[in-house]
Amino acid sequence: MAVQFVTRIVERTLAELADGIEAAIPRLITGLVFGIVAYIAIRLLLTVLGAALRRYYTERQALVAQLFVTIVGLFLWFGAALAFLKIVGFGDIAASLGTAVGFIALGISYALSEMIEDTVAGVYLLRDPDFEVGDRVEVDGTEGIVSAIELRKSRFTLDNGDTTILANRDVEAEWTKRAEVRSEPPGSE
Repeated sequence: MAVQFVTRIVERTLAELADGIEAAIPRLITGLVFGIVAYIAIRLLLTVLGAALRRYYTERQALVAQLFVTIVGLFLWFGAALAFLKIVGFGDIAASLGTAVGFIALGISYALSEMIEDTVAGVYLLRDPDFEVGDRVEVDGTEGIVSAIELRKSRFTLDNGDTTILANRDVEAEWTKRAEVRSEPPGSE
């Protein structure tokens, strides 16, 4: 009697497992097709976007284009992952994951607010035609030649040859372009 009971439970469990697998196959195939199409579409879109932005931005502003493509790619891949979960039958998990990632992103953005501020200021500095590599500028009492402009920081070569590195939020907030001191009077060339 106990053997028959266990046998019935095993048979019922295997039958339900087979039914579950049979019902899941169409969702898995649909999810696989969606994954392939999403991969191709996202790669194509990011390639086109990158090419378009490289034509729009100068070589000096290539970091801005790369940052924008990375952010767009992050959102597209995350959206595709949530859609994939929904297609294969994990819609509740996708909704929970989307909400959780939203809260995590909020916390990360707060924790990295100064880094984000540096990056935004770096974008402005890279796009500013008045702030170029080779310009003599003063920032908060420090005067030097701009030697590099990056997304988060700018480098300045001081008159004594030292290099100072300042956060872009500090540079963008208050910088003054200084006139170059010429060793010869103008027109004596």
